[in-house]
Amino acid sequence: MRLGVLDVGSNTVHLLVVDAHRGAHPTPMHSEKTMLRLAEQLTGSGELSRPGEDGLVRAVESAKAAAVRLGCEDVLAFATSAVREAKNSAKVLARVTAETGVNLRVLSGADEARLTFLAVRRWYGWSAGKLLVLDIGGGSFEVAMGRDEEPELAESLPLGAGRTTRTRFRNDPPTRSEVVATSAWLEDQLAGLAKKVAGQGMPDRVVATSKTFRSLARLTGAAPSAAGPRVRRTLTDTALRQLIAFISRMTAADLAQLEGVSGSRSHQLVAGALVAQAAMRALSLTELEICPWALREGVILRRLDHANGADETGTAVAGVSASGEDR
Repeated sequence: MRLGVLDVGSNTVHLLVVDAHRGAHPTPMHSEKTMLRLAEQLTGSGELSRPGEDGLVRAVESAKAAAVRLGCEDVLAFATSAVREAKNSAKVLARVTAETGVNLRVLSGADEARLTFLAVRRWYGWSAGKLLVLDIGGGSFEVAMGRDEEPELAESLPLGAGRTTRTRFRNDPPTRSEVVATSAWLEDQLAGLAKKVAGQGMPDRVVATSKTFRSLARLTGAAPSAAGPRVRRTLTDTALRQLIAFISRMTAADLAQLEGVSGSRSHQLVAGALVAQAAMRALSLTELEICPWALREGVILRRLDHANGADETGTAVAGVSASGEDR
């Protein structure tokens, strides 16, 4: 079965096409992104702007056309924090459906944490024991923990790399006082989460996923993506502290020149690093293992597990068939 996963995030609209069937390893066949930065297109009243709406409609229509061209039998379309938090999200979603035929579903932060956890669990298997999974997105930061495929703890906090950049920094590069104040603020924001995680006991394996953690690991010496997904990659607290001292003095333009850093995300790298550091400190972690699977793979796996494309909590993640008909 060829499936398309359309992920409308805070920064990008990302189409991932895979060949997969139940019980098999999803094989990536195609990937394409449109940089929209939807989170930066929210108005002062909290609504997604008209240009933001227009860009989203065009990006979804383009992704749908690519999915059809590539022979996808189904497209699993979902949106995360930027659309979730827009006060006019219902109107935006209705417009996307009316103009593209794609039924874009909004995932809650807890849904994101659970589906990412599922992907990590499948990647490492049962031998990994109790997993603690961290994921820094553009708008939110997710944490999940448990022994099974459904985590016992699934939390989401509004501490994404992009959001933290927009709300905490006014300078490029950020001033020393901005970095210090943001670190202290993050420590305070994570105190409650730290207590919840501590209440779950000690994890057997601590894993981080998604672009921010992958970039940070690469900048601290982890193998490049060309080495393949099965190479073990880690991020340590010592290496991260040294990296922050270096990158916090660089402009976004200079950061974009570093290997492993995309130009579209370089402006939020320092904030992402500070979130990662604050999380590791709050949770008393000295090392994270980087998992190549994350939310999109979790959506695929859940779709394969449940023929109707809905997860067990009733949150649908399916979009439209390749023919464009609502499912």
